[in-house]
Amino acid sequence: MERGFSMKRYNEVQQPQNNRKKKKRFSKALRNMLLLCLSFLIILIGLLVSKPGRRLIYGWMANYISGAVNTGKDLDGDGIVDMTFEGLTHDVNPDARKEDYVTNILLMGIESINGGNRTDSMMIASINTKDKTIKLTSLMRDMYVDIPGYKGSKLNAAYSKGGAQMLVDTIEKNFKIHIDAYASVGFDSLEKIVDLLGGVEIELGKKEAEYLRKTNYISKPQYRNVKEGLQTLNGNQVVGYCRVRKVETLEGANSDYGRTLRQRKVLKAIFEKYKTQNVVKLVSIMNQCLGYVDTNLTSAQIRKALEDVIENGIMTMESERIPVNGAFTEQKNYKGAGWVLVPDLEKNVQAMYEFIYLDGKEETTQETSSPK
Repeated sequence: MERGFSMKRYNEVQQPQNNRKKKKRFSKALRNMLLLCLSFLIILIGLLVSKPGRRLIYGWMANYISGAVNTGKDLDGDGIVDMTFEGLTHDVNPDARKEDYVTNILLMGIESINGGNRTDSMMIASINTKDKTIKLTSLMRDMYVDIPGYKGSKLNAAYSKGGAQMLVDTIEKNFKIHIDAYASVGFDSLEKIVDLLGGVEIELGKKEAEYLRKTNYISKPQYRNVKEGLQTLNGNQVVGYCRVRKVETLEGANSDYGRTLRQRKVLKAIFEKYKTQNVVKLVSIMNQCLGYVDTNLTSAQIRKALEDVIENGIMTMESERIPVNGAFTEQKNYKGAGWVLVPDLEKNVQAMYEFIYLDGKEETTQETSSPK
C-alpha cells in the first residue's frame, strides 16, 4: 500500500514538472524559430535596400535563368550545333559602335519550313540606361546587304548561310552597330508563351479582322473569331496576326512594312502584360517560358540586363523600323537577288544611332531648355 501510494504520489508530483519542462522546451524552440525568421527577414531587407545586396540577388536570378534557357542549339537546321560567342567580348567589326549605356540583343523569330529554319523576324532590343527605355528596331528581311564571305543578298539569307553568328556579323558590318548577344524563339513557342500570359491585348482594324477570319493564318479554325477593335488574342491568334502581309495595318502600313509593325506591336503587348503580373505569377510564367528561348546570353550579361532594367525603373518600350522612310529604294531582280529593298546605309546607320544611342537628342534638349 505504501509503495503504491508513493508511486501514485510521485507521478502526481512529477507530471506537472514534466509538462512545465516540455512547455519550456517548446517555448525555447518557438523563440529560436522566431529569431531565425527575424534574422532572415533582416538579411533579406538588407539585401533589397543595399545595391550590393540587390546585385547578389540579380546574380542568383541570372544563374537560374542561364540554366533554364537553351544554349548551343542547332539554330539554322543544318545539323551543326551553333557555337555561342562570348557576347560582350565579341568584336567581329571594330567599326561597330558600342556604348556602355546601351546593351543590344538581337531577337530572332524562327520559322521551320521543309525541314530547315529561317529568320522570319529580326529585331534589335536595345536597353538604354540613359533615357531609361527599351528600344525595338525591326530589320526588314528583304534588305539587300553585304554578307561576310559571300556575295550580297537579302538580310535573312545570312542566317541560312551561317546561323545566328553570320546574321550578327552581317548586321555589324552593314549597320555599324555592336550586337552584344542574341536570343531566338520559334513561332510555335511564341504561341505557348502568349497563352501562358493569358493572351495579350491587340487592336485590329476592320480589314485585318476580316482577313484573319477568312484565311488560315490563324491555324486553328475555332479561333478565327476575331473582330475589329481592341481585344485579347490568344497565342494561336497572335502568331496568325504576326504573319499577315496582304492587308494594311491600322496605321496604313502594307506588305512587309505592315508585318514588321505587327510583330513590334506584339512584343510591346507582351512587355505590357508582363508588367501587370504579380511576382508569384511572374515567377511561375518565367519558369515555363525560359525553356522556349534559345540564346547565347551569358549569366553575366543576364545579370547586367536585369540590373539595368530594374535599377533604372525601365518601363517604356519604343519602336522603329530599318530601313526608315526616304532611305531606301525598291528594286526588282537586283544583282540576282530578286525583289529587294536597297537601303541607303549611311542614312539608316544615322537613323539607328539617333534612335538607339540618342545622337543629337542631348543637344536638342539643351537648346530647348536654355533661356533665350
